[in-house]
Amino acid sequence: MYSKATIAGHPLHPMLIGFPVAFYTGTLVGFAVYAATGNQFWLNLAIALNVVGVGSALLAALPGLVDWAFGIPRGSAAKTVGLAHAGLNVTALGLFAGSLGTYVTHWNGPATGTTLGLALTSAGVACTLAAGFLGWMLVQDYHIGIRLTPTQERDELAVQNVHRIGAHRSHAA
Repeated sequence: MYSKATIAGHPLHPMLIGFPVAFYTGTLVGFAVYAATGNQFWLNLAIALNVVGVGSALLAALPGLVDWAFGIPRGSAAKTVGLAHAGLNVTALGLFAGSLGTYVTHWNGPATGTTLGLALTSAGVACTLAAGFLGWMLVQDYHIGIRLTPTQERDELAVQNVHRIGAHRSHAA
């Protein structure tokens, strides 16, 4: 089940996901160091990384949505895993956007507290890690984004049995 959003034959979504992961992680580190030191540089760094993280997450989501909508067979377990993957990423995006909305006005002055920023970004990173686990499951177990020959594609669909998770057939003889 090859990716439907590609450039020069390579899937776009896996190329882009490293950016929000890195920027989200940097945002959390920036908030943590700001909480420990009170140094404005770290708050500004966290805000800047958060802006780029949210923007790059939106960019990475577009080819991911195209792949989910048009590249994964309807009713397959991979479609369900992809939906959970997307849901976790949207949750992370919302948490980081909430953090950004809370702290962006403190660019020129200290924030009154860091607990909310640490909580939102920690939860956002946790969601991102869980989404990454599911994203790799899509590649590793369901071969999403992998270029298959027509024979491999048929075999892959037969193996998946195009069933949702939890609706497995019994193979008892």
